[in-house]
Amino acid sequence: MQKNTKTDIRSLDLPGLQQHFSDMKEPAYRAKQVYQWLWEKSARSFDEMSNLSKELRKKLDEHYVINTVEISNAQFSNDRTIKNAFRLYDNNIVEGVLIPTEDRMTACVSSQVGCSLTCKFCATGYMDRKRNLNADEIYDQVVLIDQQAKQNYNVPLTNIVYMGMGEPLLNYANVLKSIERITAPDGLNMSYKRITVSTAGIAKMIKKLGDDGVKFNLALSLHAANDKKRNEIMPISEHNSLKALAEALKYYFQKTKNPVTYEYIVFNDFNDELEDAMELEKFCKHVPCKVNLIEYNPIQFADFLNADGDKIDAFANYLRSKGVNTNIRRSRGKDIDAACGQLAVKEKA
Repeated sequence: MQKNTKTDIRSLDLPGLQQHFSDMKEPAYRAKQVYQWLWEKSARSFDEMSNLSKELRKKLDEHYVINTVEISNAQFSNDRTIKNAFRLYDNNIVEGVLIPTEDRMTACVSSQVGCSLTCKFCATGYMDRKRNLNADEIYDQVVLIDQQAKQNYNVPLTNIVYMGMGEPLLNYANVLKSIERITAPDGLNMSYKRITVSTAGIAKMIKKLGDDGVKFNLALSLHAANDKKRNEIMPISEHNSLKALAEALKYYFQKTKNPVTYEYIVFNDFNDELEDAMELEKFCKHVPCKVNLIEYNPIQFADFLNADGDKIDAFANYLRSKGVNTNIRRSRGKDIDAACGQLAVKEKA
């Protein structure tokens, strides 16, 4: 029970930490040293903070806690993808993935334990949302996956995608704080350009991203450019209609000048016809964008099928003929349920 009375030290910003040190009659520069250990050096215990006295380390341990994330289990795919079950301080588990390709090393991280959205094609959508992740829990996933990339492939992380479990824009403050710590010079010092946040489409929060002038990349899981089809597979209410999303995206682009990526899973006999491609091309006119066409990855809860390869190629060729920058994304880690839409905790907490 004593653990619950301790302050989560990484919940404090630097001024807050300095105030705590002042209250402890410790000099402010000590707070800066501790902050550096926590965010630049990713210390997992106070004992690691070797430039602090043993007495101060003991005092910190008595009053504060570092709620570290641990890798509970790691699965290795035939294509070198690694899926991790991360155990959190309260024994909840989320999943995160290391995706190695020829030109990049990407961490796919989770932002919530479960998800409150109920997208029909996504395994996480069939789980209950238990809670939001704290900023340091998201940060820890990045640190651990970076270590994994170096240990297994001798290459550091190059990219981060917030495409794991949960809807990032429904954990807005913690997601933005985690990105601030990941990109800060006194944090992991990664580039904003290497970070993509993916949303199922929360219009008012997309506008808030514009108001906050964010510098990272935004991806929208679209999957259909007509409301009837989209609501069938992504029932996230009339407040996030395509019209509302288009208005939010225009506002976002006006404020940030960042182009948007549309993620589009091509389902067999659902959204894979020329008519669907024409609707998507029309939606692409709202803001500068690119389209990623994604293979569907089967899950046990749903009976969707991946579109035929020729259909996907024809879909892509139509978009390209209309000047839409279009990529076909092949799935990674499918054999270990680590591919897009397959993350769902099977391990018991």
